[in-house]
Amino acid sequence: MSRNESRIAETFAVLRARGELGIIPYLTIGYPERESALELVPALVRGGACAIELGIPFSDPLADGVTIQRASHVALQNGVTVRYCLETAARLREAGVDVPFVFMGYFNPLLQYGLEQFVRACVEVGVDGVIVPDLPPIESDELHALCRAAGRDLIFMVAPTSTERHLREVAARASGFLYCVSLTGVTGARDRLPDDLPAFLQRVRAVTDLPLALGFGISRPDHVAQAHALVDAVVVGSALLDRIAAAQPGERAAAAEAFIAWLRTGTAATVGEGS
Repeated sequence: MSRNESRIAETFAVLRARGELGIIPYLTIGYPERESALELVPALVRGGACAIELGIPFSDPLADGVTIQRASHVALQNGVTVRYCLETAARLREAGVDVPFVFMGYFNPLLQYGLEQFVRACVEVGVDGVIVPDLPPIESDELHALCRAAGRDLIFMVAPTSTERHLREVAARASGFLYCVSLTGVTGARDRLPDDLPAFLQRVRAVTDLPLALGFGISRPDHVAQAHALVDAVVVGSALLDRIAAAQPGERAAAAEAFIAWLRTGTAATVGEGS
């Protein structure tokens, strides 16, 4: 694959052809240990992850709940920077990991690093997309243009509170997939998904043909089963980080792999044999 080609569209095309729901785990780079991602990411892929969301730690992660806030704090204490996150992605590619990588990072660290330099580095190390939760579409012109020119996907988030105008603005700029926030609030595992979720996702489907990924609150196979009829993928963050935190240091990779494999059982009733 060329460095200027994103893996995201190809991955979602394969999922749709197979009738599969993708599982996209989220990891904060540098948590629990500085180099944990080098072991955890391959384990997640073995468990069945279709892509990996790599969190760039930030001191004030407004969209994140307690679990990811804690992970960011630990990662920052471990000396993780934007540069180190890029180096980690490069090392994972060198180790043979070939699923799409999407950086999840807040705008200020990227701006301090330099937007043009950051996007150029994403191409160099094989990062396919970027999510910036605190960057409104109307203020994204510079980063959007840089990503587009480099063949990277700038992935936007939409929520049940998004207005029709906001949905249209996002649809006009988005590529890769749309990140659909399942509920109003911050990240974190929940007991159940909201009852009004189908109506919200129908609103999003009305403005875009892009794949939809559902995040915030996904933590069990029944959530995955519920999402299968509604979206193309689910993003799993807090519940995964909680599993990793609860495991002994030597068992974290195995726990992460088993957790993703367990979540994938939620697709068993709808995925055909041999897929």
